[in-house]
Amino acid sequence: MSSESMAEPIKLRDREILNRLHGLKRILEDGVAQWSGQLWSNFAIPALSIGVFLLLWAQLSSNIVTSLGTLPGPVQVYEEMQGLWTDHLAQGEQKVAFETRQAERHAKLLAADPMAKLVAREYTGKPTYVDQIFTSLKTVFMGFFLATIVAVPLGILCGVSSTANAALNPMIQIFRPVSPLAWLPIVTMLVSALYVSSDPMFEKSFLTSAITVTLCSLWPTLINTSVGVASIDKDLLNVGKVLRLKWHTQLLRLVLPSALPYIFTGMRLSLGVGWMVLIAAEMLAQNPGLGKFVWDEFQNGSSHSLGRIMVAVFTIGIIGFLLDRVMGMLQAFVSFSDKR
Repeated sequence: MSSESMAEPIKLRDREILNRLHGLKRILEDGVAQWSGQLWSNFAIPALSIGVFLLLWAQLSSNIVTSLGTLPGPVQVYEEMQGLWTDHLAQGEQKVAFETRQAERHAKLLAADPMAKLVAREYTGKPTYVDQIFTSLKTVFMGFFLATIVAVPLGILCGVSSTANAALNPMIQIFRPVSPLAWLPIVTMLVSALYVSSDPMFEKSFLTSAITVTLCSLWPTLINTSVGVASIDKDLLNVGKVLRLKWHTQLLRLVLPSALPYIFTGMRLSLGVGWMVLIAAEMLAQNPGLGKFVWDEFQNGSSHSLGRIMVAVFTIGIIGFLLDRVMGMLQAFVSFSDKR
């Protein structure tokens, strides 16, 4: 075999290796470009916009004077946040000390008289800012839960029955635009009249806020559920009829899986509405929570009040954003499962 015929396969192999290396290089370049684009759009741009906002806020705040003093800048608001956290820790230490003293007192009583009747007293310290946050979260989830268990069945009923939809639609359109400020006095009087118990499971203020959230937030879930059920492919329902499936089987196996993305969209909207409604209800009714904290600080009128109010504003916004993200992930999971 000549040297020229032997060199030809070697050149082909070299060319093939070079093509593969060029292909790998293009893949790496595309990956780096895509990663860089995602990094820029997901992190760099938001960080830049937040930085510009903080810079403008810091520059303009010193020029704005209100009845509570100069508008605090980012540094002052951060210091107020630290102060609120320090107050929470100090209050927690006082609660632990109170419970320790009470336990020691009970131990002495039992040592002197094993049959002694012990009276346990609850710590009556003022709720801290962190306590108010958890109170609001507990209230909004209670109202959201009640709204969901009411809205989903009614939405399914309106979706499967044109008669039920015609009957309920006028009431939905009448009550849906009603402000929480209008519902709150009615709910307060009804809870006071109907919820009478010597050993109540829930505080009346908690029920008042939760029911107000329910009445204002159930409509997006109800409407979206009705639309989702009504838009189900009729061929799918006809198959269920041909197979002679029972109505509850059709509901669980055909109707609900197809309408789940719509239901979760409505729930996502309802939770956002409920969170906004709750803050207004707590401010107006002076029920425990972030709304009451904002109103108390406004009435207090101290040099720290405006900064603490701004801490509460950012807290409300961040919590609302996180609640929306959680519901968005659940909605995306349900939609993905449905497509799959």
